[in-house]
Amino acid sequence: MKITCLKQTIVEAVMNVQRAVSTKSCLTALEGILIVTEQNGISLCGYDLELGITTKIPATIEEEGKIVINAKLLAEIIRKAPGETVTISVDEKLIAKIDSGPAKFSIVGLSYEDFPERPTLKDKESLLIDSDILKGMIRQTLFATSESDVKPINTGTLFEVSQEELKLVSVDGYRLAVRKEKISEGKNLRFVVPGKTLTEILKLLPEEDKKIEILIGKKHIIFYVENYCVISRLLEGEFLDYITAIPKEEKTEVIVNTKKMIEMIDRVSLVVTDRLKSPVRCLFEDNAAKVSCITTIGKASDELPLTMQGESLEIGFNNKYLIEALKNTECDEVKIKLNGGLSPIKIVPLQGDSFVFLVLPVRLKASEE
Repeated sequence: MKITCLKQTIVEAVMNVQRAVSTKSCLTALEGILIVTEQNGISLCGYDLELGITTKIPATIEEEGKIVINAKLLAEIIRKAPGETVTISVDEKLIAKIDSGPAKFSIVGLSYEDFPERPTLKDKESLLIDSDILKGMIRQTLFATSESDVKPINTGTLFEVSQEELKLVSVDGYRLAVRKEKISEGKNLRFVVPGKTLTEILKLLPEEDKKIEILIGKKHIIFYVENYCVISRLLEGEFLDYITAIPKEEKTEVIVNTKKMIEMIDRVSLVVTDRLKSPVRCLFEDNAAKVSCITTIGKASDELPLTMQGESLEIGFNNKYLIEALKNTECDEVKIKLNGGLSPIKIVPLQGDSFVFLVLPVRLKASEE
């Protein structure tokens, strides 16, 4: 094999594909990128048996071939290459020579036969969605996926497609995020995509709005994002019955300036550390939110005027969880609905129902002065 391509083009492709490469695996080929010559270009693929990213870039092909090269080493070599082009040539002993300007490298490659075959989709369904809509929906729900694999299904986001609506739902046991948009697909689908996959999709989605094609199989899903193909396994298991988890009533409703509320909680949280965790206490009364926190470091309090209806109440919450929920509303103002100090904090837009965020309260001890 012998190919030559622009440095900038192959650097961008390798950096994106590399994110699907396994960093530590008993199968050495999983730590590599598969490079295959095609008509007028080369394809590059990283695949860790759960997530695969493939792309094709233009290149001058002098000799056809296939090779697996260690992804980390390849990325470092081409990123630091001094020339405007990169030439990769592979001999029959699978020695890959990488030349760029005066710099020359010779590294050991692996046979393409060692690289695992990517799954194919049978009985697949297709979905077309605008990239801007998909980007916003993923961004506003990804924060609530679980980082713990105690319940693997919670490490992903539920996609629910109905006749006229797409709904994304994430939950981690302490908070819940629901985001929905009108679409015109006319299909009924339900599947859970790993959070890791959606993180990579978010990075690949283009700045300008374009149609994104999604193919859904029984166990795998494929996203076509511009010139990238991302394949991922789907998560299996029983997803939370999120509809029953959302409170239907509220005793108190407040309208707050999102930015000011975030800044206030952030200030009060200065006495909270990873080692000294303590709930933030919030008293809603007299058209104000009175927030305070006490740890062994010290204590802090602050107050924010707001519009309020209903009963006065006090509630405790995890500062990080409430700040993340408020940030991901992406609204100047939001409604916070409360049904007592032990019911979830419910955050919704001022108008419409495009999102619902829940944050579970933290039980407060007796008031401290």
